[in-house]
Amino acid sequence: MQTFAKYVTKFAKPIVAVWIILFIILTFFALQLPSKLKGDGFTYNGDYQRVTAELSETFGLPANTIFVLFDNKSDKEIERVLTNLESVEEIDKITSPIGVESLNKDNLSYALLDFDNTVEDYFPVIDDIRKITEEEKGISITGAPVISKDTNLASQKDLMTAEAIGVPIALVVLLLAFGTAVSALLPIIVGAITVVTAFGVLTLFSGHVNLSIFILNIVPMLGLALSIDFALLFINRYREEREHHDVVGSVQISMLTAGRSIIFSALCVMIGLGAMVVIKVEIFENIALGGALVVMLAIISGLTLLPALIVLLGDRLNKWRLIRVKPTASRWQGFASFVIKNPIKIILAAVILLGFAMIPIKDMELTIPSVDALPTSFDARQTYDKLVEEFDLGKQATVFMLAERDGGWIERDGLEKMYEIQEALQNDPLVVDVTTMFTAANIDSVDTWEMANNNPQSPGMLDAVAENFVQDEQMYIVATIDADGASSEAQDFVREWMDKDLGVDFALSGQPKFNQEIFDEITSKIGLALAIIIITTFIILMIAFKSILIPLKAIIMNVIGLGSTFGILVYIFQYGHFGLEEVTIALIIPVIVFCLVFGLSMDYEVFLISRIQEEYDNGSENAKATVDGLVSTSKIITSAALIMIVITGAFAFTNVMPVKQIGVGIAIAVAIDATIIRLMLVPSLMKLFGDWNWWL
Repeated sequence: MQTFAKYVTKFAKPIVAVWIILFIILTFFALQLPSKLKGDGFTYNGDYQRVTAELSETFGLPANTIFVLFDNKSDKEIERVLTNLESVEEIDKITSPIGVESLNKDNLSYALLDFDNTVEDYFPVIDDIRKITEEEKGISITGAPVISKDTNLASQKDLMTAEAIGVPIALVVLLLAFGTAVSALLPIIVGAITVVTAFGVLTLFSGHVNLSIFILNIVPMLGLALSIDFALLFINRYREEREHHDVVGSVQISMLTAGRSIIFSALCVMIGLGAMVVIKVEIFENIALGGALVVMLAIISGLTLLPALIVLLGDRLNKWRLIRVKPTASRWQGFASFVIKNPIKIILAAVILLGFAMIPIKDMELTIPSVDALPTSFDARQTYDKLVEEFDLGKQATVFMLAERDGGWIERDGLEKMYEIQEALQNDPLVVDVTTMFTAANIDSVDTWEMANNNPQSPGMLDAVAENFVQDEQMYIVATIDADGASSEAQDFVREWMDKDLGVDFALSGQPKFNQEIFDEITSKIGLALAIIIITTFIILMIAFKSILIPLKAIIMNVIGLGSTFGILVYIFQYGHFGLEEVTIALIIPVIVFCLVFGLSMDYEVFLISRIQEEYDNGSENAKATVDGLVSTSKIITSAALIMIVITGAFAFTNVMPVKQIGVGIAIAVAIDATIIRLMLVPSLMKLFGDWNWWL
């Protein structure tokens, strides 16, 4: 590290020049990223995808559907619009509401635009449809592809909103910490360069990896906050060393001390992100990729660009003083002494407070975000809600069964097996309707089917019906169940049927299957992800601090702090406090917040314990080392945490609900960690365990 520090200070100008060139080039690609993002990330390579694709390819069933809602439109107007929509080549089939009772109610009616599985990018298709439908009032569209596109647009707006709120406040915090405009602006500049560079690299990856729309919020949220935190720590240490050494020497010492803390902190964050890869749902793989990339770039910029800029600036780093920063050591000395003198009281008070915050967890209800993630101001959300309200869209779920049988289905044995499956479905208490080739032909037995099909006066009269449901050895059945597709009841229905032995190979599809696969993949892998995070973090902290107790305490306290965070999230969102409507917690939130915050909170653990360890290794006894470490890092930890809270908490003012919940969750967790845990519990436990803290 010492050699690397000398290299950076020696070649400061070339390093800055390389970063400027990279920034200019990658900015060009970064601007293209929003157009490369597809879907909400809830994609899992399982039966749902396979069966849906097979039904579309083999049987012509739609792989996706867009709904066109007509409000107070005549048949002539509807027919004209649908005729114009025929010019959109990607539309496979149009179902008109004219003459169809189920598609009409009062002054409302809706058409269906079906797409096969050949459409890869719906965004330009939706633009084409909107050009036609938006020519006059009273026509709007919705459906999964439309909601996905609008969520992408909302995410872009949210990013601008969050940056407009978070960055100026972060700048104020940096001014209060450093006092001068140059030193306050430097972390913001480094953070912005890091995020833009990450966006540019992700755009280059987008041709090989599907990236979800949530990348647009997670990467800047994480990258900006971490880059500023790292810069804050580095500049603070540099200013301390500058009182005793020249500019180059101070930068090199800062790289050896603060740089070491930055590396260990970033490693902990990357472990949390990397652990998400074991959950084979696209959004977690995306966040792991995007998050790990921006954290890696934050390390590189923090240990190359930042020190190189400081070398070039020299004492101009303190130029343009706007605020006279008063020493706060005496106040922190008093606080640290109080904590060290009353460790048991502080531990009891903190545990009671955190335990009380955990109580609402018992009511946590997790769901997969869908249309409810989209703000109500968007037409796609309003249109969908109207279809649900007026036409009961989604009140009942559809399950598709694709079965395969050696020898096919048209012979007697195959017909009997098909009818047996049909009866089994009809006898299920949750099933309200079953569609097979028997029900489509209004035939109630195998014998009747054979008699009708073998009628010498009309031979093969049912062949056309059979072809709709049977192709070679494959056959499909449609079951309508009396449950919302996102409900646990619908998921249980799918699980029960997947466990049945029907005597043939079969798989299921439909929204209940989609939700069941996502839920089961997350719940089955979350334990492994947490184990990876906890074990690896323990090993890294054990190596960093040469201690068994310190990493063990850090992990336990992190878990307690995160438990309190989830309780508060339930209180805010599910209970509907602080002016928010009552909404469920997005299924991804506990996983993402735990994985991200477990690593982020280790930043402050490393910042604090590293300084305590320095004092202890220099000969101070444990209690004095704890006080001195707390006094020297408290201001910087508080400032760093405040910046993290501001940057992530700014997403509370955004409109995409999962992003809002992630931002609020991280902000709350960091606030708890940087105050109750890091400034109260950690020093109290350091005092209680004494020299045992450093045993290995």
